Amino acid sequence: MRPRARRRPRRPPPRPDAVARRSPERGGSSESRASREPPLDPEEQARALCLRLLTGTPRTRRQLADAMRKREIPDEVAEQVLERFQDVGLIDDRAFANSWVESRHRGRGLARRALAQELRHRGVDAELVNEAVGLLDHDQEAQTARELVRRRLPGTRGLDRDKRIRRLAGMLARKGYSEGLALRVVREALAAEGVEEELEEEPWE
Repeated sequence: MRPRARRRPRRPPPRPDAVARRSPERGGSSESRASREPPLDPEEQARALCLRLLTGTPRTRRQLADAMRKREIPDEVAEQVLERFQDVGLIDDRAFANSWVESRHRGRGLARRALAQELRHRGVDAELVNEAVGLLDHDQEAQTARELVRRRLPGTRGLDRDKRIRRLAGMLARKGYSEGLALRVVREALAAEGVEEELEEEPWE
């Protein structure tokens, strides 16, 4: 009978600190490489953040300042970066406000009051706000209101007259039109609709 071979004792697993000491310095995980890279200084962080935000869409100076404040970039550093960006034309609140009024009035049918509120919310200076909304004259605003009512008018048929007036005037009010203009435009549209219906019902001679 052959003698049983003696089992060699199993070595204990290496300790984590020993593995870390034996691991090579080069290579490694992306986290370890990132931890060895020196962090950006506040000014570099501010410039990178502003450039990233301005790449997607135009921003006001106040919007960029708020974004840097959330990242805890010092105010004096943020102010220096904002001044530099404004000097080279990357920040232009006047151009932003003018473009905003044109696009939002054409695309959403917003009136001057609503447009001014949106611009103030984005931190545009009051003088620039007044200048931008002043580009939209009364006749253009009234014409846009008529077009909005004309598109919505068919959807209110079947309702009584007072309810139609309230619904259509309320739609214009939410877009920033004054109560007087809204009621006048709605009543004109209803009157024109009544005339058209009467003409359609007249028999041909």
